[in-house]
Amino acid sequence: MAFFRGLTAVSRLRSRMAQEATTLGGVRWLQMQSASDLDLKSQMQELIPEQQDRLKKLKSEHGKVQLGNITVDMVLGGMRGMTGMLWETSLLDPEECQKVLPTAVKGGEPLPEGLLWLLLTGKVPTKEQVDALSKELLARSTVPAHVYKAIDALPVTAHPMTQFTTGVMALQVESEFQKAYDNGLPKSKFWEPTYEDCLNLIARLPPVASYVYRRIFKGGKSIEADNSLDYAANFSHMLGFDDPKMLELMRLYVTIHTDHEGGNVSAHTGHLVGSALSDPYLSFAAALNGLAGPLHGLANQEVLLWIKSVIEETGSDVTTDQLKDYVWKTLKSGKVVPGFGHGVLRKTDPRYSCQREFALKHLPEDPLFQLVSKLYEVVPPILTELGKVKNPWPNVDAHSGVLLNHFGLSEARYYTVLFGVSRSMGIGSQLIWDRALGLPLERPKSVTMEWLENYCKNKAA
Repeated sequence: MAFFRGLTAVSRLRSRMAQEATTLGGVRWLQMQSASDLDLKSQMQELIPEQQDRLKKLKSEHGKVQLGNITVDMVLGGMRGMTGMLWETSLLDPEECQKVLPTAVKGGEPLPEGLLWLLLTGKVPTKEQVDALSKELLARSTVPAHVYKAIDALPVTAHPMTQFTTGVMALQVESEFQKAYDNGLPKSKFWEPTYEDCLNLIARLPPVASYVYRRIFKGGKSIEADNSLDYAANFSHMLGFDDPKMLELMRLYVTIHTDHEGGNVSAHTGHLVGSALSDPYLSFAAALNGLAGPLHGLANQEVLLWIKSVIEETGSDVTTDQLKDYVWKTLKSGKVVPGFGHGVLRKTDPRYSCQREFALKHLPEDPLFQLVSKLYEVVPPILTELGKVKNPWPNVDAHSGVLLNHFGLSEARYYTVLFGVSRSMGIGSQLIWDRALGLPLERPKSVTMEWLENYCKNKAA
């Protein structure tokens, strides 16, 4: 499964698996699990003291160790390359996760619930643990009526992300953290109501998101949940898509969009707002507003629209030369080719690769997929020749819209909502650990251009 940076942690995941097999008796032990073993919160309660001690030791023994130099380019360039944030949940290896996480069907895509368990505990769950978590999320998924009324107060023409974020804000009145904080909950227990809020939020997002979709694009005819389905499959069902291949695609989509380290706009925003002890609903709503930007989550919408514009101008049977001409035309007009390049990766995004594998397996003859395949061959050499792009390779957004379009979810304006539902698992997991570890308010130092100019002059003197 391709997500996250996935560059350095295969040994970390393997060592965890080996440790479980050694100390817990491996598969034989995993088949004899108690009720507490199936309960995610109980697992967290066991892990947190150990991780709190680990953080204290790290701070006391290595608190003064320098992590690198900060340059003017970093300050002026959006803090790119600057190490300045603890994000515990997402240094995972993509291929390894695909092999070890439980699936709904044999040889199929991993279940997002399994990834949520892994993000929170660092341990690969069993199928029984994943099934128990699926049932727990389903039990938490009832959405209060006032949430739908808040969405209905908006014009139906409002962007899907506007309506979705409104729904999340309306859910905030249910916040367990806010109630507990107001009642004087000690700091050591902040993680507990945060956990409740995050799991409730994750559970209730598919009904809210599907309501938005059906309201805008399907005349307001909503579809009830199917209690026999897992998280992602039920989401697909409530949207109105029951093709078994689409259910598998939704499992894949949610899993690969869950998390991608902490420096991206939505993840960082959620962490930043949460550091003020804003509850998870407020933090996640802020994250969604960052996700809605064209340079972040809205990019998957832009990719499909751009691909369709290629077909409109050149026809469906586009040649390689025609495609090269169109790419150059896009670049010379001052625009970017959406779906290529990445703020961190310097190779093909592994999340792109897993979607390509899905397409080769399930829709190899799809015309848009074939065009995406041609773009994979054409665009990187052109961007390399241009010389302004550090990473000319496709990212996760280059492929997802084509897959969704194939199965009938063709409304590109909605795609960022799908991204938002997925990202809740990554942001929620980190928020829980933020509170468990007692991480402080985020407050970096800012400077002016005059300060930088004076500093650099004095440095050169």
